[in-house]
Amino acid sequence: MWPAMEQKLARFRELETQLSDPVISCDPARFAVVAKEHGALAKAVKPYIEFLHISGAIAETETMLADKELVAIAEEELAALRPQYETLKAKIEDQLLVDPGEDFDRIIVEIRAGTGGDEAALFAGSLYEMYTRFARERNWTIEEISFGPGEAGGFKEVVFSVKGEDCFQMLRFESGGHRVQRVPKTETQGRIHTSAATVAVLPEPDEVQVVINPEDIEWERMRAGGAGGQKVNKTESAVRIWYRKGTIEEMEVKCQDERSQHKNYDRAMRILRSRLFEFQQHKLHKERADMRKSLIGTGDRNARIRTYNFPQNRCTDHRIEFTIYKLDAVIAGDLNLMIEPMRDAVKKERLAAAL
Repeated sequence: MWPAMEQKLARFRELETQLSDPVISCDPARFAVVAKEHGALAKAVKPYIEFLHISGAIAETETMLADKELVAIAEEELAALRPQYETLKAKIEDQLLVDPGEDFDRIIVEIRAGTGGDEAALFAGSLYEMYTRFARERNWTIEEISFGPGEAGGFKEVVFSVKGEDCFQMLRFESGGHRVQRVPKTETQGRIHTSAATVAVLPEPDEVQVVINPEDIEWERMRAGGAGGQKVNKTESAVRIWYRKGTIEEMEVKCQDERSQHKNYDRAMRILRSRLFEFQQHKLHKERADMRKSLIGTGDRNARIRTYNFPQNRCTDHRIEFTIYKLDAVIAGDLNLMIEPMRDAVKKERLAAAL
C-alpha cells in the first residue's frame, strides 16, 4: 500500500539480521549504530507489521462471507477488525510526517523579537506563553535555557527546551516569521501596529548524533549582564562559545542565566548542537524542501508563516491559506487549532509521494 513503508520494513529486517551477527555484536561502536537505527525504525515499522497482519485477517475473513453458514461469524469478526485497521492506517500516515532519525522527543525553541520595538518584545512574550501553555496541556516538560527581557516587558530573545512524546512532530512547522496586528498598550489613539517575531524549533540531538570536536570551538567566560547587585553578576559564570569549522558560517552561543559556569556551558553546547543538527538536516533535505516549497515555504525562520490579528480575533497560516476567528483560544494555548490543519496538509503531500 505504501512503497515507502515497504522500504522501511526491508531495512528494519536487514538491521535485525545485523544485530544477530556475531561480528557486529562483538564491535560495540558498530553495534550501537545499528541498534540506534533499528530502534528509530521500530516505531514506524511495528504498526505497519501489525497493519499487514490485520489486513490479511480482514481479507481472509471476507472470504467467509460467501458461505451462508459463516456470514454471521464473519461479520462479527470484521466489525472488530475494521476499526483496528483504520486506527493503524491513521497511525502509519502520521508516521510518514517524520523520517527515521528525526523522531525527537526533545526540542529547543528559540523566539526572538523582530521589527516593532517594545511591542515586538511583548509579542515574543505572548508567543512564549502560548507555546508553554500548549506544552503543559500535553504534559510535556519545559526547561528554561536563556532569557533576554525586553525593556517594557516580554523578551528580546527567549530560549527553552521542551521534552515529551511527539513534541517535534507537533511543533516542527512552527519555525518562521510570526506577525502580530494589534493596538499596543502604549498607543493612546487606538491605532493598530504591526510587529513581528521569529520562531525556530530545533530538534535536540544527543552527543552521538552530533559530535563536536573541542578543536572546532572557542569559548570564554564572562560576567553576566543584567541588574546590578545580583550574585550572577559578581562571578564570571556566563559562557560564550564560537563554532568555526569548514564552510559553516561561524556560530555563536551565549548562556548566562545559571549561576554555575558548568551549567551555562552545558546549556550553550546543547543549543549549539541543535543548531548544527538543523544545518546538517537542511543540507540533507534541501531537495525535498524545494519540492515542498509551494506548500510550506522555505522553512527560513524569516519567512512569514502566520498572522495574529487581535482586532478581528483572526489567525491566519499563510502557507496553506488557512484562517480561523478564534485567536483568543490560540493565544490561550489551544494551538491545535492551527497545528492540525498544517499537519493534515503536509500529510496529504507526503502520502501522495509515498504511494
